[in-house]
Amino acid sequence: MPMLRRDVLKAASCGFGYLAFAGLASNAAEKSDRYESPLAPKSPHIEPRAKRIIFLCMRGGPSHVDTFDYKPELENYAGKSPGEASGLNAQKGRKLMPSPWKFKQHGDSGLPISELYPHLSKQADELCLINGAHTDLPNHPQALVQLHTGSFQFVRPSMGAWALYGLGTENQDLPGFITIKPPSRLGGAQNYGSAFLPAVYQGTKIDGVKSVDGGIGNIQNSQYDQAKQRKQLELMQSLNRDLASRFQANSELDGVIESYELAFRMQTAVPDLMDLTRESAEIHKLYGIGNGATDEFGRMCLMARRFAEAGVRFIELTHEGWDQHNGLRDRLGRNCKATDQPIAGLIADLKQRDLLKDTLIVWSGEFGRTPAVRREDGRDHNATGFSMWMAGGGVKRGFRYGATDQFGIAAEVDKFHTHDFHATTLHLLGLDHTKLTYRYGGRDFRLTDVYGRVAKDLLA
Repeated sequence: MPMLRRDVLKAASCGFGYLAFAGLASNAAEKSDRYESPLAPKSPHIEPRAKRIIFLCMRGGPSHVDTFDYKPELENYAGKSPGEASGLNAQKGRKLMPSPWKFKQHGDSGLPISELYPHLSKQADELCLINGAHTDLPNHPQALVQLHTGSFQFVRPSMGAWALYGLGTENQDLPGFITIKPPSRLGGAQNYGSAFLPAVYQGTKIDGVKSVDGGIGNIQNSQYDQAKQRKQLELMQSLNRDLASRFQANSELDGVIESYELAFRMQTAVPDLMDLTRESAEIHKLYGIGNGATDEFGRMCLMARRFAEAGVRFIELTHEGWDQHNGLRDRLGRNCKATDQPIAGLIADLKQRDLLKDTLIVWSGEFGRTPAVRREDGRDHNATGFSMWMAGGGVKRGFRYGATDQFGIAAEVDKFHTHDFHATTLHLLGLDHTKLTYRYGGRDFRLTDVYGRVAKDLLA
């Protein structure tokens, strides 16, 4: 909650005395009772399968052929060019390199998962592997922004902002869209921004969960109690709403009004919610908290579960450093070790709390890596075919959807473009991507532009 002392003093110097302050505050309180938050829950277009999303963004492009897309043919043609092996013209001047890690079938479903994920593989029967994903460009800034907004050419609202705009949020004391440790570059705030949607729908950034007692900086006001802050806020909001009534198209002002109200309410709700010491030692162990390799992402995943349980609509966690042009064996191994147990713990925890059935978990990077390489210990960017997975929230369990070619270069079967990903995700939330529109600049915009296909075969 921002300090309002200077604003009150300025108002007083313009002729506002104590009686005027009290009168305006009283009127503001009456208006506040009649004010309907733009974040209030809204009815979906269709029956939703998921109430909320936890998006696990692996920034940098994880290697699909070393994690979730098993390609035994890479071993048979190791050292040969794709053209020599199959006539494929893609990735010329490179030699096919098999994965350094073994794949095994896991669970009753028999999903092939790399040995890099010993914990997650135990949850194989909850996963829906999507092996035919593809996007438009193999460049990090464009691909990452397109993954989040549907467009790499223009500034567009993020997926989280669209979800919040379409559905509102269940907990009015918390942000409806939270992003933990988002990328500071490669689009930055554009990845969780609201663009031309009203500003209230942008994501709330948390720079990380630094310790088990969590916390957000400046969440408490050390000088005024809540009663005094409420009076200050009511005065400020009455002035803001009067201004908004004269400039009704100013979404930034609407965002300020709503953010002030939310900030006031968050002072009570957030400290308790972000205090991970309230969780048992068993839960900490489940997520790998306290272990050097898994501690940070474990805390982030546990925080995501707490936010989901509290009614936050869209939660995103980012793990950096998956851009392995060299040092693949060491760096990919470290990344998987840091995230494997926390993610498996998140799935298990949601399941035991009966929350997985209506929580959609999505794991993805902006693209994959090349099966054919120039270096012996590194893979480059590959946008024509890669893997992502979903779990819970209305997708088939223990299911493999789509496929790349025999080497993992390009999506061939049930191709799943970024627009299809967005259309399918919105569908699982109960939103028709062709109807979720916002008029701006004389036309109706949507997350999927004029594209997008719901992948009905992966729906439970």
